[in-house]
Amino acid sequence: MNAPHAVETVFRIESGRIIAAVARIVRDVGLAEELAQDALVAALEQWPESGVPDRPGAWLMATARRRAIDLVRRRETYARKLAELGRAVPDSVGPPPEPADPEDIDDDLLRLVFTACHPVLSADARIALTLRLLGGLTTAEIARAFLVPEPTIAQRVVRAKRALAKAGVPFEVPYGADRAARLDSVLEVIYLIFNEGYAATAGDDWLRPGLCEDALRLVRVLSGLMPKEAEVHGLAALLELQASRTAARTGPEGAPVLLADQNRARWSRLLIRRGFAALERAAGCPGGPRGPYALQAAIAACHARAATYEETDWAAIAVLYGRLARVAPSPVVELNRAVAVSRAEGPEAGLALVDALAAEPALKSYHLLPSVRGDLLLRLGRDTEARAEFERAARLTRNERERALLLERAGRTAEFTGGPPAEAPGSGTP
Repeated sequence: MNAPHAVETVFRIESGRIIAAVARIVRDVGLAEELAQDALVAALEQWPESGVPDRPGAWLMATARRRAIDLVRRRETYARKLAELGRAVPDSVGPPPEPADPEDIDDDLLRLVFTACHPVLSADARIALTLRLLGGLTTAEIARAFLVPEPTIAQRVVRAKRALAKAGVPFEVPYGADRAARLDSVLEVIYLIFNEGYAATAGDDWLRPGLCEDALRLVRVLSGLMPKEAEVHGLAALLELQASRTAARTGPEGAPVLLADQNRARWSRLLIRRGFAALERAAGCPGGPRGPYALQAAIAACHARAATYEETDWAAIAVLYGRLARVAPSPVVELNRAVAVSRAEGPEAGLALVDALAAEPALKSYHLLPSVRGDLLLRLGRDTEARAEFERAARLTRNERERALLLERAGRTAEFTGGPPAEAPGSGTP
């Protein structure tokens, strides 16, 4: 491996820990990232001549820490900084001291997670900052992943750092009720990152595996750092189980493959085992698997246990969605419950639940509402109505792969009923 490639690879892996360690010294996430980048530049300058160190990650960490310490020492407020830290700034590479209080989770990376996902930031800013600092992604990579201009992402990251500094957000893991509130924000960001990779909102690709991998890496780190938090393991279980289906979710040309049509032999047994293990860890935590992520993981586990689509325990899934609706009520949860009820009790029961959601403002532009309704109508033999619903869903989605799938379903329904073929949205059809 040549030196520049080694620098890039090691920095992507280690950047989160380096930034976290430096942020503990300088107490400023933006400045910590700059110092980590300085260490990266130093490696690019020195490694081609001196060779790649035996412990490249430790080299980068030591270099960034030394620069941070030098910066603090140059400041007139160095003594105050030391007093705030409460201990001497470490000059050598190594783990931080063990905390005296077991509730004091003294882990720099965990502190960085909670800082990057602070509720003072918008959801978009939290996602961009988390991927930048913890995921090791460049601004260009984040922009490509979310289909937005690179300057937009750059502005989000810069504004997020400024907002944290302006709000005086401490570089620490919060305690008690505040920790629970902040943890919700952390888990939400990881969940949103995974979802965007699992079913992209817009663009030409239905899957973006890179985002799924980033989210999985983040939740695995978090579950190691917070082993007693049931919902952390619940989210880990959910993402492992959902990711297990990735290979079967698209065809050779990238077209979406619906759950009923997936080749379950292509589901990853390794990720399924990891998901089951995480769900067991959630059950062993105080409070057990009662949170929204653990409940969703239990639903995913029902699918993973079924050898075929027909063997799925839809009655159990409907019950779990009912529990989820009580814990985290939302129209989307109710829509998913309607699908499960339709499979357990018949399409009429499901359609009644879907029709009750028709007036929900949050679902007005949600393409899966007409998509689900179209499927239920098709199962009831109301093919003309089903075709109209598939066409409406196609007009609402911003993902090209999903639009093609919905139009294909509308076209197949038209052929079955002898009607004219469906046309693409915007083609002049009234």
